[in-house]
Amino acid sequence: MVETNNRRLPVGIQSFEKIRKEGYLYVDKTDIIWQLANTDKTYNYLSRPRRFGKSVLVDTLEAYFTGKKELFEGLKIMEMEKEWVKRPVIRLDMSQAGARPETVRSYLDNAFHTLETEYGIVVRQDSSLAVRFKNIIEGAYNETGQQVAILIDEYDSPLQHSWKTPQHEACTSIYREVFAILKADDKYEKFVFITGITKFTQISLFSVLNNLSNISFEPEYAAICGITKEELLRDFKPEINKLAEYEGWTFDEAVAQLTAYYDGYHFSRRNMVDVFNPFSLINALADSDLKNYWASSGATSLLPKFVDDMDIRLKDFDNCALLSTIIETSDVTGGGSELFLYQSGYLTIKGYMNGTYLLGIPNFEVKQALSEIVLPTLAMRKSNDIQSTQA
Repeated sequence: MVETNNRRLPVGIQSFEKIRKEGYLYVDKTDIIWQLANTDKTYNYLSRPRRFGKSVLVDTLEAYFTGKKELFEGLKIMEMEKEWVKRPVIRLDMSQAGARPETVRSYLDNAFHTLETEYGIVVRQDSSLAVRFKNIIEGAYNETGQQVAILIDEYDSPLQHSWKTPQHEACTSIYREVFAILKADDKYEKFVFITGITKFTQISLFSVLNNLSNISFEPEYAAICGITKEELLRDFKPEINKLAEYEGWTFDEAVAQLTAYYDGYHFSRRNMVDVFNPFSLINALADSDLKNYWASSGATSLLPKFVDDMDIRLKDFDNCALLSTIIETSDVTGGGSELFLYQSGYLTIKGYMNGTYLLGIPNFEVKQALSEIVLPTLAMRKSNDIQSTQA
């Protein structure tokens, strides 16, 4: 019997500190994280699909910038970082902000109040959210003497969920008001990092921050989220052996099955390293079972908002072309259904030729989700739409 009882896999855990302090297995990406944190580009944006490890990445960056050296003992970053400067960190998780303007304002009001208390900032009663954000950035700098790191996780969550509702424009206007401050206060900022799934270019993060660097397609960051085959074989051998034993497979057969189910993502045409969906892979290894973890986690819930205009045939998903200008720079609300399918993880880069990306379904898990969950849902709604127009 393969012994894996003393190994702890971080199923559903997004706290880097918890992973490190409580002995969960951590796939070491701190060399790439150090490179990102020390780039000469102040403003950085990373798009990756849902459940792909963006929040753990943000949490690791927060631990780095707050100088928690003890959490990184034994990791690659220890060979690279010599100073461990403790900086003030402003972190916002917009997935907690709801999808209505009042919930977005309430979330920011609460987050700003916590930061104002931390840095001893006196707030005037009539201060707008934008003024408060500006005062927090400058106050944190003045209090500590260090430039600030600003981390905004899942920036697009309220915009995705409010899209095609009367609340969307009001949510967008809050973003324009508040986040325009980032550019105005650049001298106080060391590093600004924004994660998301989809790109809404009409908000200030993209229209005002014209120097925002989209690192989503950069070759050096192709594997910053997710797990590569090399990392799977290096870090998860006991769990692979356990799965093989349960199913009556050899080790190599177990790897081949995991690859077919959960691998196949590519995020850079200049670095086509295969990347596994980390949420699905870790769940499968923890359960010693191959199931559709990603779709059942709610990863399909937003699809009908963005693909209601397409001819729904599975073969069209698995062989489509998209111009590089659309996939790299376009707004999800105007880029067509293929753009949303790529950004949300249903399609991935399969090749590149003459300014055009070739896209396809990454793996069996996604194909199964599309055929068994997504397409029937869309077809049912399309049928209902037809019936309602005929009624």
